[in-house]
Amino acid sequence: MPERLNIDPVDSSPVIKSGEGILRKCSILKRGEMKELNPAYLDHVNRLVNSSPYFQLLSMKLVEAGLGFSLLEIDLAQKHLQPFGFVHGGVFASIIDAASFWSIFHEIEDPNAGATTVDLKLNYLAPATSGKLIANGRRIKLGKTLGYAEASVTDQTGRLLAHGTSTLMILPENSLVTDSSLPSKFITPSPFDDEIG
Repeated sequence: MPERLNIDPVDSSPVIKSGEGILRKCSILKRGEMKELNPAYLDHVNRLVNSSPYFQLLSMKLVEAGLGFSLLEIDLAQKHLQPFGFVHGGVFASIIDAASFWSIFHEIEDPNAGATTVDLKLNYLAPATSGKLIANGRRIKLGKTLGYAEASVTDQTGRLLAHGTSTLMILPENSLVTDSSLPSKFITPSPFDDEIG
């Protein structure tokens, strides 16, 4: 079981530290019912995503994800550069696409549903040649069939390099490809939770 920590002095909500990164303890209120993401589910998904062929190809890592947000990183290498020595625009597009996707994915209630990008718009704001790309994704809106999200990409000094938005279509019966069954997405609240305090 991952260790629960409070490490953010601004955000006092508990976080979950796992071998794959730090995940905020996330809960959502739907139809009067509080739902909390299962830490085992988040850890399993992070391992699955970070070992996927495309993430491996780009050396991209899903560091943190939860309800309405995501954090991804790429440690830049020679393979990310175009012939003029700058990070290729496709690398920025890929991390913006992924950060937008993972900022909405965990809020999709149907555990057997996935999503796909139907529109991606981005602006390149500054070049990068080395260091790290850090993408922060944020869900703007999630409905039953479409989601809308944004992502900002900075370098390790906080300089804004790119920004984009993405429209995503929710796909029923298109779950993650995995070789084992996923843990439950949400923790079922205990009737005794209200009595603890």
